[in-house]
Amino acid sequence: MKIRKIEPNNRKGEFRVVTYSGAVYAYPYVKADPQPDSADKVADAYVDRELANEGFSYVLESGTEGSIHLDQVLEYNEDPTYLRNLLIYQLTVEAKRRVEESGLSRRELARRLKTSVAQLYRLLDTTNTRKSINQLICLLQVLDCSVDLVITDREAIA
Repeated sequence: MKIRKIEPNNRKGEFRVVTYSGAVYAYPYVKADPQPDSADKVADAYVDRELANEGFSYVLESGTEGSIHLDQVLEYNEDPTYLRNLLIYQLTVEAKRRVEESGLSRRELARRLKTSVAQLYRLLDTTNTRKSINQLICLLQVLDCSVDLVITDREAIA
């Protein structure tokens, strides 16, 4: 996902982030580092090409600069697609670690999963977000892991 436009709002104390998909997110100044405030407002904000348009930078009136990646904005706004991809990434990293520890060959794992070796490699690819959580759980089961899903209220986490 790429950022199309960034608009600082010193009155509201937030950045308004617009993506190419048309989604609009707010990101409060209090989460930024360095943090803008009433004495040191945002003088300029721009989509940063050095961050591959996946982040933005801002300059305070004092000349201090800061950058924020789109992942921070998506996490703050609890974007469902981002959170799903994050869960898939975490499961993939764990599966890769367990595959290395197991000592089983890729061919043997593919046989146990009843799939091809190429599909197994796609399953172990951390950049592939098109796989299902079901496939990862099946892989972890083949690796003799127990996967428990725990659902809690947000207030219980804090």
